Amino acid sequence: MDKKKIGKKLALLRGNRTQKEVAQAIEVCQSTYSMYENGERIPSDEVKKRIAGYYKCSVQSIFYS
Repeated sequence: MDKKKIGKKLALLRGNRTQKEVAQAIEVCQSTYSMYENGERIPSDEVKKRIAGYYKCSVQSIFYS
């Protein structure tokens, strides 16, 4: 799993929304979501599911392709 590649995908998916808005929707701290986008952390499996649900895509398409 390439953290930087995942971070770029998350930033692209976020579009015009703020990190705070997305973080609140998926129930993580804004600083945590920022670390995901900056390639500093990989979300847990549970958070991956919430992110995928929020963006209406599969976990596979965001984190494993």
